[in-house]
Amino acid sequence: MQVTPVIEVKNISKSFTSTKALSKVELRIFPGEVRGLIGENGSGKSTLSAIISGNLKADEGEMFMFGKPYSPTNSFEASEMGVSIIVQEQGTVETISVAANIFAGREHQFCHMGFLNSKKLTVEAQKLLDSIGLEYIRAEMLVAGLSFEDRKLVEIARAFYRLPELFIVDETTTALPQRGRNILYGLIKKLKANGKSVLFISHDIEELVEVCDTVTILRDGKLAGSLTEDEMDPYKMKTLMVGREITDNYYRSREKTAEQSDKIVLSVEHVSSKILKDISFQLKKGEILGFAGLSDCGIHEIGKVVFGLIKPEKGKVLYGNGIEITNPKQAIEKGLGFMSKNRDRESMLIELTIKENTVIPSLPKLARYGFFITPKSEKELALKWCGRLNVKMKNIEQPCSELSGGNKQKIVLAKWLANDSEIFILDCPTRGIDIGVKEAIYKIMGNLKSQGKSIIMISEELPEVIGMSDRILVMKDGCLKKEFIFDNGTSEADIIQYMI
Repeated sequence: MQVTPVIEVKNISKSFTSTKALSKVELRIFPGEVRGLIGENGSGKSTLSAIISGNLKADEGEMFMFGKPYSPTNSFEASEMGVSIIVQEQGTVETISVAANIFAGREHQFCHMGFLNSKKLTVEAQKLLDSIGLEYIRAEMLVAGLSFEDRKLVEIARAFYRLPELFIVDETTTALPQRGRNILYGLIKKLKANGKSVLFISHDIEELVEVCDTVTILRDGKLAGSLTEDEMDPYKMKTLMVGREITDNYYRSREKTAEQSDKIVLSVEHVSSKILKDISFQLKKGEILGFAGLSDCGIHEIGKVVFGLIKPEKGKVLYGNGIEITNPKQAIEKGLGFMSKNRDRESMLIELTIKENTVIPSLPKLARYGFFITPKSEKELALKWCGRLNVKMKNIEQPCSELSGGNKQKIVLAKWLANDSEIFILDCPTRGIDIGVKEAIYKIMGNLKSQGKSIIMISEELPEVIGMSDRILVMKDGCLKKEFIFDNGTSEADIIQYMI
C-alpha cells in the first residue's frame, strides 16, 4: 500500500535578486521518518526549511501535506497546520516570560471575558516544561535571565505544545550542550514512535548518520542526491555536498607552521566569577591554546573574561606588558579580537551591512585628523578583507542578516583581521558552518599562527581542539582540571575522562 507523504515539495525554486537560492528542488518526507538535510553554507537548506515552515514564499513550485495543497502564509499558520521549526539563532523574546514565549500567538486560549489568565498560562507552560525534562526552567522567569542554550530549549518546548506532524530542526544542536541535545534526541524518538516526522538539518555528518533514517543533499540550490540509511556513508555524503573528493585531514599542518616563542602575550591570574573558580593560565606568542569541556563548565565564560565582557569577582587579566584588561574597548586597543559562540547577538550587529560590521573596530585607525573618515577608506578596507576571506555576498552594502552562517563567521573574522589584531579569542569558531568553510577557517588559524599571532580557541568539538591546538586546557565545573601538550597520541578518550 502506497504511503502518503507528510510533506511533498515539488519543483520549488527561490531567488534573492540575482542569487538563485533553490532551483526545482523536490523532497518527500513520510510518516515516522527522520529525514536529514545537509549541504554547504549557501546550498539552500535554510531557504527550503523556511519555505516549508511558512517563513518564506517560493517563487515557483508547490507543496502538499498529506496529499492536499499546502501553502502557509506565515510560521504561525504552518504551526497550526502541524509544522513547527526551531532554528540555529535566537528565536525568543527576552522581555517576556518563558510561559509567554511558549504560548506566543496562542494567548487567546487563556482569556476569559477579554482578560488573560496569566496564572493558568504559567501553570500550563510549567507542565509542558516538566513533561519534556526541562523542569529546572521556571515558566514565570524572564527569558532574559536564561542562558543562550536554555532559550533554545524554550523554543523546543514551544514547538512541542502540540506534537507536530513535521518538526524541522534547523542547525539547532550546535547551540545546545550535551544535556540539551539528549533532550532533543529523546523528543525526536517520541515523534518517530508516534508516526510523526522530522526534517533534521545539521553540518555534523556523524550526527546525521546517528539520528536520521534518510538524508537529502543540496549543492548550490539543487538536489545533489538522497541516500537511504544503508547508503549513508560519510565520505559519500561529503563528496555529494562539495562536488569533489574531500578528506578529514583539514586541520593545520604542524610541519609548516613556525615554532611558538616563549614570549607571554596574555596572563590570566587567579580569576574567579559566578562560574569560574581560581583560573590561571598564560598565552604565548604564536600559540593556539585550546579550551575543552562541556558547555556549562565555564569554557565560554573564559573568552568573555579575557575580552573584558565579564568582570571577574577576583583575579585579573594582564596584557603582555602587564597592563590589566578590564573592558572590551581596552582589549581592542591592545589588539584583542573576540568571536562569540552567540554570533548574531554578541559578535556582530546583524542588521548593519557587511561593510559596517567589517570596519567598526578599525574606525579609529581610518580616522583622519582624529575624526574624519572617508567612505572610500571604509569601502577599500571592507572589500580587501571580504575578498581575502571569499565572503559570498551581493555586495558590501548587503545586511549581515541575509548571510549564511558560514559567511557571517567570515565577517566576524574579517573585522578582527582588518584591525590587525594580535590575539584572537575564538569561541566555537566552526559552530553551524559547513565543511568547506571549516577548512577555510582552520587554514586562516594556521596562517595566523605562522605570522606569530596568538589564538585562544574554545570548542565543544574535541576533534578540532585536538587537531588545531598546541596546548589544551580541560575544564570541569568551573575549574581547570588538566593540561595537555600536543602529542600525536592525544585522543578524545584521554581528554573526556577529565571533562565528565
